[in-house]
Amino acid sequence: MKRMTGSFLLAAVVAGSVFAQQLSTTPAPRDEKWQQRVARDAEKAKQGGWELVFIGDSITDGWQGRGKAVWEKSFSAYKALNLGISADRTEHVLWRLDHGQLEGYQPKLFVVMIGTNNNGHRKPEQESTADTVAGIKAILDRLGQKAPQSKVLLLAIFPRGATPQDACRQRNEAVNAEIQKFADNQRVLWLNINDKLLEADGTLSKEVMPDLLHPNAKGYEIWAQAMLPTFKAVLGK
Repeated sequence: MKRMTGSFLLAAVVAGSVFAQQLSTTPAPRDEKWQQRVARDAEKAKQGGWELVFIGDSITDGWQGRGKAVWEKSFSAYKALNLGISADRTEHVLWRLDHGQLEGYQPKLFVVMIGTNNNGHRKPEQESTADTVAGIKAILDRLGQKAPQSKVLLLAIFPRGATPQDACRQRNEAVNAEIQKFADNQRVLWLNINDKLLEADGTLSKEVMPDLLHPNAKGYEIWAQAMLPTFKAVLGK
């Protein structure tokens, strides 16, 4: 009887892990309003000619808000498209990429940062580091399948929370330690700018991220300046 109970518990743990990874790697839509936004972005993407395409969640979406002036100043030399949507997780990005947002163009460079909502919206027992890493890997694979000539600049997930002890920040850093291994310096390039966003003691200032999650204009300026050397090298401008 004890042996059967142990086997049952092991099976439950394995099943739970598989279920979590299926959540992060299985394309999934959100509500109707979100799907309308996806469709609008897909139509814009299909106009073609894009050289630089940003993919992510609200932090990327914020280039159209708090980061708009920095975007216009820093990226005016490029035909750039923003495909960030607030609150997205890896599975939502995968759904978007499968529903028109990669059709009609082959950019020179994608900029990808995703995963903080996987860690922020789900408890560790619902989604492990490996699960989030698998979701990000699935996005890189999808980009490789649909835009094989494009390069990808993969960003480390930004820090969050006031201190290094913040649970979500620690989960993000665990993911970063794994996804940096996906960079081959050929198709996938790696960039971790987290030290530029943090104070010397590892704390996160509200002068950079007022809510300790989303950058303000100062944060977007730091991000832009850190990426520009890569943009110039890849895009030739």
